[in-house]
Amino acid sequence: MSDSRQNVFVSFDYDNDLQLKEGLIGQSRNDNSPFDVADFSMKEAAPQSKWRKEARGRIERCSVVIVMCGQHTDKASGVSAEITIARELDKPYFLLRGYRKRKCVKPKSAKSTDKMYNWTWNNLELLLAGHR
Repeated sequence: MSDSRQNVFVSFDYDNDLQLKEGLIGQSRNDNSPFDVADFSMKEAAPQSKWRKEARGRIERCSVVIVMCGQHTDKASGVSAEITIARELDKPYFLLRGYRKRKCVKPKSAKSTDKMYNWTWNNLELLLAGHR
């Protein structure tokens, strides 16, 4: 593992899109991958204040947040909270379209100016290098 690899936090709809996070973890295992996934996944089951504190600590330890967007991401309160926390911590984030052949939606807390990028290896490399 190279020191140049970024440690990323993956935000996703736990109830509907777990396979998206697992796919991203798979990509991070490639020898030429520019990132490592900090597997900090947590279902929003703890009391809200405890969950938020845990999420904040986990996002704080990463260099960037990747938001995996699926069909119901707008209803995933945890994803919206994680984006809000990333902004509070001044952590960069970007939205990836999780499915090619399904409609993917932005989380409620995403800005109207936040672009949703297609999930390709080339895009991942560019986005992680700051081209967003």
